[in-house]
Amino acid sequence: MQDRPRIGALTPLFLVGDTDVSADFYGRIGFAVLYREDGFAMLARDAAQLMVKSVDGLSAQPNPSRHPWMKWDAYIATSDPDALAAEFEAEGIAFHRAIGDTSDGQRGFEIADPDGYVFFFGRPRV
Repeated sequence: MQDRPRIGALTPLFLVGDTDVSADFYGRIGFAVLYREDGFAMLARDAAQLMVKSVDGLSAQPNPSRHPWMKWDAYIATSDPDALAAEFEAEGIAFHRAIGDTSDGQRGFEIADPDGYVFFFGRPRV
């Protein structure tokens, strides 16, 4: 059987109101700017990556603002959500939902970025 090519990190692109504000926010939670140019930035922390882009006339459209039952815009896996929550708390990051266990078997927490995108940082409960 032939080996399949590996797929690397998935990097979503989010429309934002202001790329500089977004890049600053993500920098506070440990994301480094990999590339930045004219209203666009690519950011990464460990294996997690994302791109943000501001475009005149287009606004952010977080999932929860369009469909309340779609509570997250991204799930970011972490081996130790409790330690990561403590890190974010020490940085003064406001939580959208505090660390805890979810009804669907996850342990984690939520934060919302300046445009209202909601990110869940967690792992399956063991």
